[in-house]
Amino acid sequence: MTGRRRIGWITGWTVLAVLVLGSAGLLIRAGQLTGTAAAKNRALTDSAATSTVTGAVSDTLTRIFSYSPKSTDTTEAAAADRLDGKAKKQYTDLFAQVKQRVAEQKLTLTTHVVRAGAVRLEDGEATVLVFLDQVTERTGAEPTSVAAQLSVTAKEHDGQWLITDMKSR
Repeated sequence: MTGRRRIGWITGWTVLAVLVLGSAGLLIRAGQLTGTAAAKNRALTDSAATSTVTGAVSDTLTRIFSYSPKSTDTTEAAAADRLDGKAKKQYTDLFAQVKQRVAEQKLTLTTHVVRAGAVRLEDGEATVLVFLDQVTERTGAEPTSVAAQLSVTAKEHDGQWLITDMKSR
């Protein structure tokens, strides 16, 4: 082999080695990125699933936080069907007290979800941040409006999203 050929071979093998090592490094880095928590969080990548869970949570909150003297049974039934775990216990304890006042004070509460967004969605569990507007009406008094913010945890069970925890923010 002549000197020029040898330099050509060495250069070729060096370039090939650099390409192989560079590709291996990129593959390793790509594997690390797909293994991160952000990559597993479907709230960042799956708009259909995110829309489904935020819709289900929004509908549930509207139903369980809207009531009148004539609709407390309907509200309780919605809570029984759509809440589970800690949220169900908290709600049951709270609503038992509220139910007495609703009839006495002729109280009506109407809740509207202003905005809801899934913060985390993975393995059949979601965390949803929800902004609510609530209007309270009592006989003989002006309606009062209040804004609320909740962090809600929901779990998918048999194709239905059940709220398992709620925290006021």
